Amino acid sequence: MSTALVTDLTIFVLALLVGIEVIGKVPATLHTPLMSAANSIHGIVLAGALLIGVTAHTVVGYILAFVAAFFAAANVVGGYAVTGRMLKMFRRKAAPPAPPAPAAPATAAANGQQAVSAPQEGARS
Repeated sequence: MSTALVTDLTIFVLALLVGIEVIGKVPATLHTPLMSAANSIHGIVLAGALLIGVTAHTVVGYILAFVAAFFAAANVVGGYAVTGRMLKMFRRKAAPPAPPAPAAPATAAANGQQAVSAPQEGARS
């Protein structure tokens, strides 16, 4: 193996271990919002896929560029969708409309009529 390959593999393994350690320390309530935001900023992967497409000169290169661009775009769109849903959970809900005020009884004098009281239960006539 070449020295460059060993160096690249060492960096990859160390980055993997650091990533696992960092994610392991994040509380469960914050994991989804952080990961969705991280997915949404992975637009750099989309830029890399476009770079592959520009430098490709074979059918295999074009297919790899298409697949990379597809998955990168899905990752970015999915990250924004999940982030939007998570932020929607923290919005204040609109106050429910106030119930209508009870209608005031019309007075007999206002209607120009004589007040008639309704017979009460158990009352003698």
